[in-house]
Amino acid sequence: MADAFQPERIVVTGGAGFIGSNFVHWVVQNQPGVHVTVLDKLTYAGNLDNLEGIPEDRMEFVRGDICDAQLVDGLLSRADAAVHFAAESHNDNSIADPEPFVRTNVEGTYTLLEAARKHGVRFHHISTDEVYGDLALDDPARFTEDSPYKPSSPYSSTKAASDMLVRAWHRTYGVPATISNCSNNYGPRQHIEKFIPRQVTNILSGARPKLYGDGLNVRDWIHTEDHSSAVWAILTRGRAGETYLIGADGERSNREVLSAILEAMDRPADGFDWVRDRPGHDRRYAIDSAKLRRELGWRPLHTDFAEGLADTIAWYRDNPQWWQGAKEATEAKYAAQGQ
Repeated sequence: MADAFQPERIVVTGGAGFIGSNFVHWVVQNQPGVHVTVLDKLTYAGNLDNLEGIPEDRMEFVRGDICDAQLVDGLLSRADAAVHFAAESHNDNSIADPEPFVRTNVEGTYTLLEAARKHGVRFHHISTDEVYGDLALDDPARFTEDSPYKPSSPYSSTKAASDMLVRAWHRTYGVPATISNCSNNYGPRQHIEKFIPRQVTNILSGARPKLYGDGLNVRDWIHTEDHSSAVWAILTRGRAGETYLIGADGERSNREVLSAILEAMDRPADGFDWVRDRPGHDRRYAIDSAKLRRELGWRPLHTDFAEGLADTIAWYRDNPQWWQGAKEATEAKYAAQGQ
């Protein structure tokens, strides 16, 4: 295991989004000596309310674009580490309009890497298991760090491209960089276009949940707090140039997840509507996180999915002001797509 790296000032891109903001909260709560600068463009997926409650002396918020080279250079010149969450990330949106995904996920990552190279900043890149394509439902295999890249959507192909940039900047320029590819996160503050919060907020709004296709598509779920602790372990103790897969052995089909939501919210098992499938919808993702656990000793804490789901449902029930404003527009967009 490499000697621990102890950052004092980190830049978190996309830190007002779902996974990024949960990471910022985790760092502030668990790493008292670290100051966080959040850089976020505040697109529809970013929300300043996600950072509510963080003391002013622990965090600075900067609204800006990761493609703005001058801004990025200035921020990284004052940091010793950068954790790069910022991305266009919704598959359906990438199918409708790929251009923002190419710009943010590829050009933005390049801009950050150049600043990290100039200032000698440790760089951790947040990626996705979707870069590996998908697995057959009856395939016992899981993704590993050696799995070949087979992205299916515009979103996953731009994330694959950004992963390759990170690897090249490490090998060619010596940027001290690491990559993590993670399974599906769930928890508080997730945008309601995503699967779990969409179903939960439909029920809370008096509408019926929606299930794509045959509902058999499998995702590997991890609580966002476990993802945050894994990212910190990789940033501080991971080997530069290495990729680590983050997962918590949480494989479940979309039908199983929806059934668990319906049960937890006292709704009938058939209380949902089938909708047409997403084009090119990946069948199964599954993560083998043995390398992360073996090298860095990381373990997930939220291993009871029903308990984590109940906490997540409770958060959306207790915070209607957080999601109600976006609900109508989100559902109108889905309706236009027949979903």
